[in-house]
Amino acid sequence: MTALAHRALRALEQFNAAHPWDHNAHYHPWILRQLPRRFGSALDVGCGSGDLARLLAARASTVHGIDSDPEIITRARELTPASTPVTFTTADAPTGIPAGSYDVITCVAVLHHLPLADALTAFRRHLARGGTLVILGLSRPATPVDYLLGTVAAPLNAATGRLKNRGRTAPRPVSMTAMTRPADMSFPDIVRQARSVLPGARLRRRLFWRYSLVWRCR
Repeated sequence: MTALAHRALRALEQFNAAHPWDHNAHYHPWILRQLPRRFGSALDVGCGSGDLARLLAARASTVHGIDSDPEIITRARELTPASTPVTFTTADAPTGIPAGSYDVITCVAVLHHLPLADALTAFRRHLARGGTLVILGLSRPATPVDYLLGTVAAPLNAATGRLKNRGRTAPRPVSMTAMTRPADMSFPDIVRQARSVLPGARLRRRLFWRYSLVWRCR
């Protein structure tokens, strides 16, 4: 990388840090479109501050959110009105998933923290017949398509951050304070493993360094 390119990248990183926005929340409306208008129970794995769990509660009878970070679980409880049918528990996935089956399971930007095949197997085991699993994940760039999408996303990311923050600097949203780590699996490898555990799963690359997986239990 040339000195000029390095300075440009550094300037872009500083701009993005000053104008943060939640890439995962950007996809919450899309996630909701994959789900029935009403359903019984939902499980949000890696619920963070509970933003998606609260959205699910508008359609579900009960929602359970789990996360391995006790501090973010405490924050999720604080942000959730007492009348909302959501409970939050500190638990590790996939081994700590509460017993029982769920009509909907969601997992956003968490799967790359977990052993992929084990996590998907656990989700399949806990998904009720006729239920829907929706995952928004991160993958390691490894193909020309990945790098092309990353190149397209970079200026859109900066523009979106500026627009959402109305041109002003801003602190990171609470939802962005949870622990993060880079993904280590490529999208083609994720597709192969996912379809071996979840036959018929639909996976697609998305903008802003994400991919989606949707699977319905027949």
